[in-house]
Parts: sequence; C-alpha cells; structure tokens
Amino acid sequence: MRIGAWARDHEALQELSRGGVITVARLEAFGVPRRTCYRRCRPGQPWQRLLPGVLLLDSSRPTRRQLVDGALLYAGPDAIVTGADVCRYHGLRVPRTTSGQVHLLVPEPCKIASTGYVLIERTRRMPQPDLDSGVPMAPLVRAVLDECRRFSDRDPVRALLTDSVQRGGLSPAALAGELEGGSNRGSAVPREVLRDVLRGARSVAEIDAMAVWRRTSLPEPRWNHALHDPSGRYIGKPDAYFEEVELAWEIDSYDFHFAKEQYANTLDRNARYAAAGIAFVQTLPSRMRSEPRLVAAEVTAAYLAAAARLEARRERHA
Repeated sequence: MRIGAWARDHEALQELSRGGVITVARLEAFGVPRRTCYRRCRPGQPWQRLLPGVLLLDSSRPTRRQLVDGALLYAGPDAIVTGADVCRYHGLRVPRTTSGQVHLLVPEPCKIASTGYVLIERTRRMPQPDLDSGVPMAPLVRAVLDECRRFSDRDPVRALLTDSVQRGGLSPAALAGELEGGSNRGSAVPREVLRDVLRGARSVAEIDAMAVWRRTSLPEPRWNHALHDPSGRYIGKPDAYFEEVELAWEIDSYDFHFAKEQYANTLDRNARYAAAGIAFVQTLPSRMRSEPRLVAAEVTAAYLAAAARLEARRERHA
C-alpha cells in the first residue's frame, strides 16, 4: 500500500482489528510507521494505547470486550480468559470487590508478564478453551475457582461458590474435583467454604446457618432436604431439617419471603408444616452474623421443645 494511503482507508484498518483493537506489529505490516502509531495515541489524537504493543483505534473509553481482546492480543495466541469475565459471561454475580483486571491463563513456558489491567497466570493445567463467545474462555468450573483463589476474605468466596451452584448449574462435586486438581495457592478459603457447599448449602445465608449450627451441640440436620407427606405430597424444603425431632429451620429474608407473592408462599409453606405436624423456627439471615449466639440458643430451644412435643405425642399413642 502506498505510504499514507492507510490514513484514508479507515474501513480496512477496522477490518484488520478485533473490534477496533489491534497490535502495532499488524499496523506496521499494513504500512503504518511505528512512530506514527504512537504519535496518534497522544492526548487529543484519535487512537489510544491499551497495552504494550496494543492500540485501540478510538479515543473513547474502551468497552469490556475491547479490553479483553486487547489482553488476548498482548498475551498471544495460547492465552485463555478465566476468572471474573468468564463468570459474568455465564450470568454469575461476581463480588464487587474484585479488581477490573482481565485474568488470563498461559502455558507455563510462556514468558509474558502481567502489566496494566492484565493479570497473567502461568499454569501447567491449560484447559480446553470454550470458543462459543468468540473469545477463548476457560470452563466455568475452572474460572470460578481461579477467581475464588484471589480472595482472602470468606464472604466473596461464599457468594461466588454458592451462585455457581444455584445460577451456574455447577455441581459441588465438580467444584471439589477442580479444587483438588488445581494449585494449592490461595485454596485455603475456597476449601473451607466448599465443605459447607458439599454439606448442602446453596446460599451465603445457609453457610452462615451452618456456622451457627456448629455453635450448638445439636446433631447435624439435613440441609435443603425436600419433605413429603405419607401420600407423597410435597410439604416443603427447609434450609435445615432435624429429622429426629421433626423440626424445620427456615432462613427467611425480607427481600425474598416478604414481597407480596413470596409472603403468600411463605404462609402456605408454614401451613403445610403445621398440617404435617412439623415444628419450625424462622430466622432472618442478618441475625446469623449480628446475633449468632442468640440464634444458636433459639434453635437449641426450638429443638428441645420439638423433642418434648414429639415425646408427649408418642406417650399419648402408647
């Protein structure tokens, strides 16, 4: 191409790029001098530098997809996106405390380093990428645990792991298998949280309930176990069920259970418990953290009352 002709062929430049993101090397091959590339990225000029050797052919704020494409062009053809971007693509709610970095996996021999908004992780366990989105992405189970390993606090790990089961459709066993097969770095908190998920917790509130239960001397309940009457009709699926005394423990939040429709459903559920002779105790999720000792005492008292009631009923029928 004749020198300078590229400046009049904007469509050709866009076609060479990935949504406006392009490497300096590719621009040079198209006929754009290297110094011109960087001169056009100065303040007030039409382009901008995203990463070393990677430019955006626009001066406006880059989209998330452009940032991801820029990271992949920077890291090379073997790089795979993992972590928060994959989780969001699958509809998971990623905790806000995560950084805005694009997390990439690259083969261990790769010498590319983290820079700017790109986090490079070298690994011997490169997964087979999913290309459905047009971006090479790690499988969801790998991405979830890669993200969890970046946290030292339990709360974001609890939120993401339970959401990956509830919303993402991952099985606790698959998460456990991936965690065991992966790096030990940063795995302590995910391992701790996953133990409760394997017990049956499907929300942060239920993990908190398990922590409260451990404050008691009560036997372990059945977590998220569906109850049916002798004829097979559905009664309910309490967060915890102490089968030996027929006591259901429900973690009922204002946000869900006391909206108009959910409130009616809660009343129906409680009526089914009563009709089936099942005692129940209800707790707000916030109290699990603000008053754990008091909640533990309340659940213990409800357990003892349910045990006494069941014993009295047995004596009447003896």
